[in-house]
Amino acid sequence: MCGIVGIIGKQDAKDVLLQGLKKLEYRGYDSAGIFALDGDKKQLEKSVGRIADLERILPADMSGDLGIGHTRWATHGKPTTANAHPHVSEDGRFVLVHNGVIANFAELRAEYLSDVEFKSDTDTEVVVQLLAKIAQEGLSTVDAILKTTDLLEGSYSLAIIDTQDSDTLYVAKDKSPLLVGLGDGFNVVCSDAMAMIAETEDFVEIMDGEMVVLKRDGIKILDRAGQAVERDSYKASVSLEDIEKGTYDHYMLKEIDEQPTVMRHIISEYTDDDQNVVVDPNIVKMVNDCDRIYVIACGTSWHAGWVGKQLLEKVAEVPVEVHIASEFGYNMPLLSQKPLFVFISQSGETADSRQVLVKIKEKGYSALTLTNVEGSTLSREADETMLLYAGPEIAVASTKAYTAQIAVLAVLAKAVGDFKQTKEAANFDVIHELGIAASAMDTMVSEKEKIEAVAQKELADTRNAFYIGRANDYYVSMEAALKLKEISYIEAEGFAAGELKHGTIALIEDGTPVIAMISEQITAPHTRGNIQEVASRGAKVVSIVMEDFANEDDTIVVPNVHPYLTPLAMVVPAQLMAYYATLQRGLDVDKPRNLAKSVTVE
Repeated sequence: MCGIVGIIGKQDAKDVLLQGLKKLEYRGYDSAGIFALDGDKKQLEKSVGRIADLERILPADMSGDLGIGHTRWATHGKPTTANAHPHVSEDGRFVLVHNGVIANFAELRAEYLSDVEFKSDTDTEVVVQLLAKIAQEGLSTVDAILKTTDLLEGSYSLAIIDTQDSDTLYVAKDKSPLLVGLGDGFNVVCSDAMAMIAETEDFVEIMDGEMVVLKRDGIKILDRAGQAVERDSYKASVSLEDIEKGTYDHYMLKEIDEQPTVMRHIISEYTDDDQNVVVDPNIVKMVNDCDRIYVIACGTSWHAGWVGKQLLEKVAEVPVEVHIASEFGYNMPLLSQKPLFVFISQSGETADSRQVLVKIKEKGYSALTLTNVEGSTLSREADETMLLYAGPEIAVASTKAYTAQIAVLAVLAKAVGDFKQTKEAANFDVIHELGIAASAMDTMVSEKEKIEAVAQKELADTRNAFYIGRANDYYVSMEAALKLKEISYIEAEGFAAGELKHGTIALIEDGTPVIAMISEQITAPHTRGNIQEVASRGAKVVSIVMEDFANEDDTIVVPNVHPYLTPLAMVVPAQLMAYYATLQRGLDVDKPRNLAKSVTVE
């Protein structure tokens, strides 16, 4: 979602901010802007569209060593130049960028700012105008910011410049991610370490309710009461090489191809020298001691959670419920006596999941986070974390994080099952089977030409498509449909194959693409029957079938993997079909419209 960058202490601030914004493009945005201060010279540029559009209008002489930048994903107000950040107070003193949503912006505007002429439709402008109004009471900038943030309800990360002070950059946050980066003679701020990893590897976390005062040679962290807080920095485990496309045209294709390597990386991280599974004993104890796991996730992570449910129930013998975070937080079901909450999130910053985490921690329940980002909010605030080790995922449509989530859930199920000495765990050599799955994924990514031809033939001109399957194949169908719809804009849905005759088959007409998934012996004949049902009604059927159950006329044959891990291999051709269908339509694969990589607002 929206991205923030800021810097103090480097004369080429414009270039640093611009490069930082480019690194945040993957998060999703519709407008961007930069403000730089050079002594008394104020320079503000904003544009709708891509960073490249902003870059074209930046003056060559834009200078200064203090600046802030922003990529906006529209919430309040349409994508327009007026609604783009940074925003400036009516008196011209304060310039501000904001991530998050101010829930009480209308009330604040009515109570404090009825005499202010607003230039935008955003909740953000309310914040900067309120700050200016409060500062006019004679308060210091620090006190004015603290008083302003105390009035805000909702979520925010703020980077603020007081144009009367060219020696200071101010930031504050609550429920929205923000980091401070430490340099030699300069300091930076960013909503994602990737934005500033070219400048520094040393970052400092900012906790909810805190603000930070940045000078060229140091920072000062303050709590809500304005009291100083001491906190050590940490080194970000992100490299520039990891976030570059290399020879690939798109990040999505690169990340699809990286999935076999990710599987092998997970194996190496969660095994010892004797190839035994190694998971933190505290995590194993948490799972063993609970009477039910509640998986909380959104989108792709939610789909991975359904596969994880099968693994944890069958291998570890722990009951599991899978919930959409945005629903669970406001409609919490009756809980078991000893629940454990497992949060699955690629970014570790998903706002819908975090609001559940806050609520369950208030109730004293334990939480485990599976995330790709060490030091992320969900990771910091949960009791324990299992990392995905997938490397940075830049494309909005998640691919390698999904398969990494399933693999790590399989490792967790095996570790707990071994501890409990379950029969299924004894028969499930997860390390060996993940290796086989990696090889199967290798095979699938090598069949790009065949899969591209299928996408060209079956999906190029369609307005809708349906995926069907049973058990794990149903869960993969949901994920496959999500991939297709979010980047190609084809209306796609994943259905339990057995539900076709309970209503869905009414949608099948001549030429409707139906992609059928078959990877399980017991349900294969039933799904074959469903294929005949849709084919007889004019559907164009694409069958993705595991080798043991394949026929000569199946479209795509997937190498055999362990029944518990079939989604790892089955999803790859579906990911590639979505990729090629999008290319054929001339659309932006990595940055689909209206979508954001990190959903940091509810």
